[in-house]
Amino acid sequence: MKLLKFYYMCVYFVPFLIAISYSNSLPLSMAASARDTKRFKEFEAGLKVIQDAVDKVNSIVEGTCTPSCSSCLSSEDYMLYYTVIYNLSVANPLGDYSKELYYKYKEIFEDHITSKVLPSLREKRDQDLLQELVNRWADYKIMTRWLSRFFHFLDRYFIPTKKLPSLQETSFTAFHNSVYGEMNSQIRDAVISMINGEREGEEVDHALVNNIVSIYVEMGIDSNKYYDQDFEAALLQDTATFYSEKASNWIQFKSYNDYLLMAEQCLKHEKEKVSFYLQATTQKKLLQVVEHELLNVHASELEEMKQLDHVVVVSL
Repeated sequence: MKLLKFYYMCVYFVPFLIAISYSNSLPLSMAASARDTKRFKEFEAGLKVIQDAVDKVNSIVEGTCTPSCSSCLSSEDYMLYYTVIYNLSVANPLGDYSKELYYKYKEIFEDHITSKVLPSLREKRDQDLLQELVNRWADYKIMTRWLSRFFHFLDRYFIPTKKLPSLQETSFTAFHNSVYGEMNSQIRDAVISMINGEREGEEVDHALVNNIVSIYVEMGIDSNKYYDQDFEAALLQDTATFYSEKASNWIQFKSYNDYLLMAEQCLKHEKEKVSFYLQATTQKKLLQVVEHELLNVHASELEEMKQLDHVVVVSL
C-alpha cells in the first residue's frame, strides 16, 4: 500500500514540481540572455567607434589631417574613444571585453603593417628602402602613441594582471615580427653596404645609417635584443671579412711600416666614424675584430716583414 502511494506521488506530484521550477527559472535565463545580448551590442558599437579612432589616427599619419579638417582629432574625440574603451574594459556584471580589446589593439597594427608598411617597402631597394623604412617607422610610432592613449586602461589593470606585454611592446613586437621577419636581411645588408662604402672613402648619409640603427634599438624598448641578434652579429662578421681581405692584400704589397700605418688608420676610422652610429657596446667588439684581422692573424708575417725591413735598412 505504501509503495502504491509513493508510486502515485512520483507520477503526479514530482512532474508538477518540475514544471513549477522550470516556469520560475525561465524568466531568469531569458533575462540573462537579454543582458548578454545588450552587452554584446555595446561591444559591437564600441568597435565601430574604435575604427573611427583608427581612421582619424591614419589621417594624421598620412598628413591628410589639417586643423580645419573634420578628420582631425579633437579633445572631444579623445575623451569619446578613451571612455568607450574604458566602459568596455572595466569590470562589469554583464562581463567586460578586456581580452577582446587587447587582441583588437594588436590586430589594428598587424593590419596596418600588412596593408600599408610592407607594400611600400617591398618596392624599394638599397638606400631608398632604408629611407622609406625610416619614414614608415616614424609614422608607426605616432600611431602607437595615439592608440596606446585610447587603450590606456588596459595597460593599467588588465595587462599587468594577465602578465601580458604592454601596449607599446605589443605594437613594436608586431612591427619587428612582420617587417623585420620578412625584410631584415635586405635592411641589414643595405646598412652594412653603406658602412663599407665609407670604409672605402665614399661619402655616406650618416643620419640615414644612424636612424636605421636606432630602429633596431627602439623596437627592443629597454633591451638591445633586436639590435644584437638582427644587426650587430652580422656587422661584426662582415667587418671581419672586410678587413681579412684588406689584410691579405696589404701583407703582399706593403712594407712593414706602411702596413702598420694603414692598420692604425683603419682602427682610428672605426673608432671615430663607424662607432658614431653604433651602440657603445659595439665599439669595443668592433675594434677587437679589426685589430684581430689586421694584426693578430698576420702577427708572424708582420714579424718577418719587420726583420726584413731592418736587414734592408742595415745593408744600406
